[in-house]
Amino acid sequence: MQPLLSVDRLSKSFNTLPVIQNVSFDLYPGQVLGIAGTSGSGKTTLANLLSGIEVPNEGHMIFDGQRCAWPFIAQKLGIEVIHQIPQLVNDMDICGNIFMGNEISLPIWRGTRLILPQKRMDEIAAKLLADLGIQFPTMRLKVKNLTGEQRQMVAVARALVKPAKMVIVDDASALLTYPNQQKILNLIQQWQKKGVAVIFFSNHLDHLFAVTDEILVIRDSQKVAHFHTDETNREEVVAALVGTKDHQQITPFIWALDNYYRARERAEELKQNQILLERDLAAQDSLNKQLINQLNNQVIALDKSNQALQDAHRRLLKAREQDLKRLARELHDQSIQDLLSINHEIEVFDNTREVDLEVSDFLTEMRQNIRSIIEELRNTCGSLRPPTIDSLGVGAAIISFANDWEAKTGIHISVDIDPQLIRLPEATELSLYRIVQEVLRNVRKHSKATEVLIQLKHTSPRSILLTVSDNGVGLPKDFDLSMLAGKGHFGLLGISERVALLGGNLSFHNNLDGGLFLQAEIPHPRVSKAE
Repeated sequence: MQPLLSVDRLSKSFNTLPVIQNVSFDLYPGQVLGIAGTSGSGKTTLANLLSGIEVPNEGHMIFDGQRCAWPFIAQKLGIEVIHQIPQLVNDMDICGNIFMGNEISLPIWRGTRLILPQKRMDEIAAKLLADLGIQFPTMRLKVKNLTGEQRQMVAVARALVKPAKMVIVDDASALLTYPNQQKILNLIQQWQKKGVAVIFFSNHLDHLFAVTDEILVIRDSQKVAHFHTDETNREEVVAALVGTKDHQQITPFIWALDNYYRARERAEELKQNQILLERDLAAQDSLNKQLINQLNNQVIALDKSNQALQDAHRRLLKAREQDLKRLARELHDQSIQDLLSINHEIEVFDNTREVDLEVSDFLTEMRQNIRSIIEELRNTCGSLRPPTIDSLGVGAAIISFANDWEAKTGIHISVDIDPQLIRLPEATELSLYRIVQEVLRNVRKHSKATEVLIQLKHTSPRSILLTVSDNGVGLPKDFDLSMLAGKGHFGLLGISERVALLGGNLSFHNNLDGGLFLQAEIPHPRVSKAE
């Protein structure tokens, strides 16, 4: 059988430094030749000479019966090369790199469908990578964005695009994890079965003995040994690599060589795991950001809904206060005036007409009842809309209400109003007044208090503080504001809503010496006494 490749006295020097000297060997179809050499031995230069990249100073190479003239394009001769460092174009996509130099230029028919060249190349590239156990979401990815291992597997796929007569594997497994190293070894065995010659550059003893037929050793730029793999062992190969048969030197070298590759495999595996972890973290981070954005959007939507609800509540309260104001005015200006007129007419009738004593007593009693009704209506008007609040402000209105309330209930009330209190917005003044009304109503119904202290002070030019405390029984231990509505108690809930609508803060607790302490701090726009 004629050799597929004959290398005769191949030599290469850089300036005066010899790198490869007089290397000769033959390679037959289906044969796997392993070439081993330590760092600086010239192994990489020999790989470049065999792949047509470097031009020798001496010697020649005959491939498939033809003498090679350097430099030459390996692919055109049927030689595929898988370099240790993938020779890829970073700015090209995966498919472009795999088919570089082997592009499909014409469309093909598949049944009744016309398959365009690019789509056909994408399909082939994806299948080649899938056969290697590698998948990408698209063949349009730029190779510069791939990991080192992914780039190497793309380079391997490029060597599979079309049938080759010889494949040069220049330590291509160095960048790969253990599973992908095994794929390279399996490929070499498949090429061997198909009659493809393989030159396998590697110092990995396990790999060399697993797939090669012969092992050639390069040391100090020269071929120093050529073994049949089945007829040699690791010690002989290492002895040729280091240039000694001393077991005390060979054994540590074998141990170091084996552990070096295992450590490198482990390091590459850890690197790949790190990349996967970083991707998972990035994906999780992206998911977290999406969830946070969704949550923020929901919070914004909820805030808008709450704001709309508060605005509606404010409008409702304002409309209610306007209705109460109108009702109080109508009662005062119409109903009370009508009753006063009736009372006056009865008085005139009683004084100008001669009536018996029984009728006169009846008219007198009627006038007293009418006066009582008028007084009740006036109290009702004051409750609906305190007359002093519009003219004198909330401070005077609270003092007036407290005095009337003390007279009715007998519970002593002390009122402390900030002397520097200025007029506040109408909504704020009405809310403060209603809060005091509701608190005193609760004191009367529930607290059993004998004394109440009301304080209204400015805490800042834009904030006012209302506090109410009593000496009653205070709140029960199991008090829960959220449960009040279910029990039909709306007083504190109403106070809480009013304070919230004004953007204020409400707090309440039991005093250490008994009784309830309630505090409402309410912001308000800067206003002047003129208002």
